[in-house]
Amino acid sequence: MTALPPPPAVRDGSPERPEGPGRPAGGALRRLLRATPTQVGLYLAALGAVIYASYAGANGMGYNWQWYAVPRYLYRIGSHGIRPGPLLIGLGTTIAISAVSFLLALVLGLGLALLRLSGLVVGRALALGLVEVLRNVPLLVLVYIFYFVLGPVFGWSRLTASIAVLAAFHSVLVSEIIRGGIASVARGQWEAAASIGMSRGQAYRYIVLPQALRIMLPPLTGEAISLIKSSAIVSVIGVAELTTTGRDIVSDTYMSFEIWFTVAALYLVLTVLLSFAAGRLEARLKQEG
Repeated sequence: MTALPPPPAVRDGSPERPEGPGRPAGGALRRLLRATPTQVGLYLAALGAVIYASYAGANGMGYNWQWYAVPRYLYRIGSHGIRPGPLLIGLGTTIAISAVSFLLALVLGLGLALLRLSGLVVGRALALGLVEVLRNVPLLVLVYIFYFVLGPVFGWSRLTASIAVLAAFHSVLVSEIIRGGIASVARGQWEAAASIGMSRGQAYRYIVLPQALRIMLPPLTGEAISLIKSSAIVSVIGVAELTTTGRDIVSDTYMSFEIWFTVAALYLVLTVLLSFAAGRLEARLKQEG
């Protein structure tokens, strides 16, 4: 029986391990829960110092605090009950853009990784070229290219161009994570798949990718969090996501401190919840494995 060849080793000076945070997803939260009273005290003292410095600086500017007005931008109470306010609507748009972009980035990243690991010279050259171009061009420049150059050509709206550029930019980073995860699977797994007559595609589907997923999950979580934060950049083309909504409210009300602190808190809550959910999934995968 013909032996199933393993994928080529990772080259081009890239690490064989996936890129991204080298610790379990949700690890920061677990470390916080296990922190000693001294560590918690230091953390609270640092947080208090930041808050005090912000408060003192604002007062020194003669700033008029209006925290009482913030809830109206989070929710509205009317005859039809409680409805989301502009900031929560913007947060929903951010979540939708980030979710769709990350799913597309996973698909594109998997395709790029498989091309890089294939024996096709043209395919490997094409994938490498895309990776190098997208990885070395600033995201802001790509946003302008996708919206002002490619948008009119393909008839893309602001939202479509935003999703396309975020998916393309992060797909090359995802591809490196997937490529490193696949390369970390032992050569013997490929030989075992060949011994029972599996094709290359079957070996990827049933043997390699399920094992690589446990290794890829933490850096993929980090990449998803990075994408959520990167989504704020599409505000430059007027997409009505969280950052754009916050900027519009500030321009109307001049509540700079209150609105931007609230926007930052909403991003923080979203990313912490994602990190926590990924940590639970990783723990479950370890138990099943």
